[in-house]
Amino acid sequence: MNSDTELRARLLNRRSELAERVQRIESDLGHHEQPPPADFSDRASELDNLEVLEALQVEGRTELARVEGTLARLDRGEYSRCTRCGGEITADRLAALPYIDSCIDCAD
Repeated sequence: MNSDTELRARLLNRRSELAERVQRIESDLGHHEQPPPADFSDRASELDNLEVLEALQVEGRTELARVEGTLARLDRGEYSRCTRCGGEITADRLAALPYIDSCIDCAD
């Protein structure tokens, strides 16, 4: 199996995991549309939980978008090309950060 095929398989697997996670979080957030608890400590705890879920949702959606972008660049044969300058992204950089879309110069 070549490295592009392995990378694609890992990305597709990660996309599936992230999509499932985001869906579960959105489902959990939907359950919180009920009236808040009357007890102050319960209400505070509920709000803390909602903040955590919302942060996890944003994080999941962001990573999912990065995976989708990486798959699109792979499909176009542009995976190792910087989206800013068009230069080469080093193999070491891509190995460390598979979703990265910029070379080290443009990242600085």
